[in-house]
Amino acid sequence: MGRGLGAILNAESKTNINSASDEGARFLVGNVVEIAIEDIYPNGSQPRTFFDEKALNDLAESIKSLGIIQPITVRKDGQKFEIISGERRYRASKIAGKETIPAYIRLVNDQELLEMALVENIQREDLDPIEVALTYQRLLDEVGMTQENLSQRVGKERSTITNSIRLLRLSPDIQKGIRSGQISAGHGRAMMGLDSEEKRQILFDRIIKEQLNVRQAERLAGLMKNDDGATKITKQAVIPNHFKKAQKNLSDILNVKVEIKSAGNGKKGKIVLDFKNEEELQSILDHIK
Repeated sequence: MGRGLGAILNAESKTNINSASDEGARFLVGNVVEIAIEDIYPNGSQPRTFFDEKALNDLAESIKSLGIIQPITVRKDGQKFEIISGERRYRASKIAGKETIPAYIRLVNDQELLEMALVENIQREDLDPIEVALTYQRLLDEVGMTQENLSQRVGKERSTITNSIRLLRLSPDIQKGIRSGQISAGHGRAMMGLDSEEKRQILFDRIIKEQLNVRQAERLAGLMKNDDGATKITKQAVIPNHFKKAQKNLSDILNVKVEIKSAGNGKKGKIVLDFKNEEELQSILDHIK
């Protein structure tokens, strides 16, 4: 008697309570307890693999000033606690020099732990599209969900989940481009419309080089779906500087748009003159005469 609720909860958290049927479980389930950081360890199946160092340090500064606003969630494991969600807050608290951290304790088995960690992870807004796709795939493979179950569990349309998972069929280099922000998931979906790794790589290189937006990438992918389009794009060469200079000079003289198309070897090609009406055509002929 005489002990406050916080003292009771901390005492119970140290006892061997690992299921809802164990004596004292009612003191833990649904309550937030201050747990020593040294008694907490990360989830080995944590879906998140990258933690930005600067963001962690910024969060640590916030924790020093304001403390932990949202408790982490852990599961009881003997006298230790395994993180279900909140590893960023846990890491930042360690950086901030905190000795304890508020935690909401759950009593779950390994399968439930994995599902909770994955579903919690998928709700985050700062995940890159590949990390999201990998999490969806793990929920299907390791938790055994169907796409219908998964759609209901995470509140996403099945088509959204399907399109996300399809990104995992892209090459590691292209996936890396999506993760780093070089291209978007929309660009990745445009590449998935192509039937070969070679064409996808060509399109990826063009997107990077020419800074194509998603619509432009989709149009280009449409042209590349047949072999002729792919061949033209593959063989298209960058015109030499002396061709570019000639192109500009001709355009200035004729006062129309001029395009010099170079063959693959850069030694021959053709000149295309654009005219809008008969007057412009006659002007070109007069210059030629």
